[in-house]
Amino acid sequence: MAAESTAFTPLTLPVLPLDDEVVLPGMVVPLDLSDSEVRAAVEAAQAAARSEPGKPRVLLVPRIEGTYAKTGVLGTVEQVGRLADGDPGALIRGRSRVSIGAGTTGPGAALWVEGTRIDESVPDPLPGQVAELVKEYKALATAWLRKRGAWQVVDRVQAIDDVSALADNSGYSPFLTTEQKIELLETAEPVARLRLATRQLRDHLAEQDVAETIAKDVQEGVDKQQREFLLRRQLEAVRKELRDLNGESEGEESDDYRARVEAADLPGKVREAALKEVDKLERASDASPEGSWIRTWLDTVLELPWNERTEDVYDIQGARAVLDAEHAGLQDVKERITEYLAVRKRRSDRGLGVIGGRRGGAVLALVGPPGVGKTSLGESVAHAMGRKFVRVALGGVRDEAEIRGHRRTYVGALPGRIVRAVKEAGSMNPVVLLDEIDKVGSDFRGDPAAALLEVLDPAQNHTFRDHYLEVELDLSDVVFLATANVLEAIPEALADRMEIVRLDGYTEDEKIVIARDHLLPRQLERAGLDKDEVTIEEDALRKLAGEYTREAGVRTLERSVARLLRKVAAQHELGERELPFTVTEGDLRGLIGRPHHVPESAQDPAERRTAVPGVATGLAVTGAGGDVLYVEASLADPETGAAGLTLTGQLGDVMKESAQIALSFLRSHGAELELPVGDLKDRGVHIHFPAGAVPKDGPSAGVTMTTALASLLSGRLVRTDVAMTGEVSLTGRVLPIGGVKQKLLAAHRAGVTTVIIPKRNEPDLDDVPAEVLDKLDVHAVTDVRQVLELALAPAVNGAEAEVPAAA
Repeated sequence: MAAESTAFTPLTLPVLPLDDEVVLPGMVVPLDLSDSEVRAAVEAAQAAARSEPGKPRVLLVPRIEGTYAKTGVLGTVEQVGRLADGDPGALIRGRSRVSIGAGTTGPGAALWVEGTRIDESVPDPLPGQVAELVKEYKALATAWLRKRGAWQVVDRVQAIDDVSALADNSGYSPFLTTEQKIELLETAEPVARLRLATRQLRDHLAEQDVAETIAKDVQEGVDKQQREFLLRRQLEAVRKELRDLNGESEGEESDDYRARVEAADLPGKVREAALKEVDKLERASDASPEGSWIRTWLDTVLELPWNERTEDVYDIQGARAVLDAEHAGLQDVKERITEYLAVRKRRSDRGLGVIGGRRGGAVLALVGPPGVGKTSLGESVAHAMGRKFVRVALGGVRDEAEIRGHRRTYVGALPGRIVRAVKEAGSMNPVVLLDEIDKVGSDFRGDPAAALLEVLDPAQNHTFRDHYLEVELDLSDVVFLATANVLEAIPEALADRMEIVRLDGYTEDEKIVIARDHLLPRQLERAGLDKDEVTIEEDALRKLAGEYTREAGVRTLERSVARLLRKVAAQHELGERELPFTVTEGDLRGLIGRPHHVPESAQDPAERRTAVPGVATGLAVTGAGGDVLYVEASLADPETGAAGLTLTGQLGDVMKESAQIALSFLRSHGAELELPVGDLKDRGVHIHFPAGAVPKDGPSAGVTMTTALASLLSGRLVRTDVAMTGEVSLTGRVLPIGGVKQKLLAAHRAGVTTVIIPKRNEPDLDDVPAEVLDKLDVHAVTDVRQVLELALAPAVNGAEAEVPAAA
């Protein structure tokens, strides 16, 4: 702690202002007398000293932006003479702090003020904490002075024992700002001032250490780069000598890439981007991974066929002949491809190949059940058009980067499947088959279907930008064929960008033609048989297609033919059968077993499903095409008390609601239909759809459930040869449904001869093959009463049968 203050005699001194400078007690500073204020203060002090003993005294006061500090320093003029540059000057020593008071008058032109000297004494001996503070400050000051090489000053600092003088010694520090020096000046208590000076010195040393560390790191980096540059130059010189020694004339790899880019036929923006990457490659080191990424990117860009295109075959009749030869049926697709080629030919003849930067590509979606030839049709289209063909399998793809490519920042990055398909085709106008587009999934890696929106949009795909390439790729001349089994599984926005072409399955006659012209020759070759060694009659093929298989496509039919030929080949090798051999309809059971799908109409009347009341035959559409759907209904015993409606068969909400509607219609119109609906009040109704492991949904079974319930209540059987489809309303109206063509094909395959459809679905019959319509008796109805009249058999002996408890 400081000693008690001693009273000092008030001082009257001339003010010597110091602009942006601070002098602390103990400091000796030279001042330029050419400054009028400095000269006036020194002259006034000299005039006053003539009448007083001692040296002239002035008050050194800092002045910041015209404002004087509240504390100054009493200074004595030690010497007046000339400075080193020859200008007049004075040497002034700071003595002690002075608290500035009011202004007063005095001789000369200087400003005079009254002041009081500030007591700066400390006790002796020093307390332990103060002694430690003195020791710390001297250590810090010594460390700083040694870094500057000021060894003589180190000894002088170590010799200072006075706390106040030691703190004021920091006024010589050049790193202190004017504000920091003023803070030291105005801190009168010596220990607090020394603590402040210690903190300022410590902060400066810490900043200096950080700066030195940064400078050292920078210097080491510069030295490493210089050393690496020198070694690379030496390596280049060694390589050059080796090439000269071996007579080689190969240039640097970067030079080779530059030459390849300049020689390649690239679009303008692509060439510009490639040359920028070559510049980066030239600057990159051999050990840098960036060089490898750039080389891979350049290889990909140079391998793409930017301006390569195959010439389309504009022989329209020849293209149609190719499609007919390779595929039976599928008239819709063949007509669409023929239309596309015809339009392309006319645009080419009129010089309209490119309109608005877009070429005349196409985006078709082939939707149909498995095995109808969607995938193989893509190859036929490419063959007919004279284009390259590439297949892109999308089933199970969940990563959006599979379509758009990976960013080049990732290790092992690759372009997307679309870019790779174009590179594989070697032309910018291939036929790209996007197989199983409805099987695309999505997870945390993104939605590939969303990435396909730009690819399959004819208005956008002329500027497709892959994440890996990061340059525009023109896909407007590509013919995209997408295949799918279920249209509803394709996102609505994606389906809207494609022209939907439905492949609803083959008729039995078309299957026979396909088996005879395509499947049998292929399987004969695979079985190692000549076409003259085994012949299959048409009746045998018809039975294979009708009773051994029941499908929309021909895959199972082809497997049956293959199995048949394998059996014949094996019997021949075992010596059990001689070749050549003709397979007839009667030989099938002995070769491959009994049929699996006997039509309901061909079964014994007592064994048919509709042999009891309460069973009706409906039609449905599944992912495998159309199929028949049976509905069974029963009434519970009134003694069980199980009233209400029970539904089984893994049904969806829409189908459950259709059952409720059918039951409500019969309850409200039972008297009109002459049905004993009174039993429905106390007896539970159970409706079951067989094949319970298969999920079922949709409104099209409404008329079928109504017919089954009406058959149950009336005791009249449902005709075996009748199948029906349609949505029913509470008023008994039969409303339209979808998939009419697929359902009629399924009815034809199942041996049904009479089909009931909604009246508003009559226009859909135009899509059904003529040979199928010729064999079906199709009734278009508007009311469920018409359905019951057509579907229910007459009552036995003119009387209604007893309502059974179970169907």
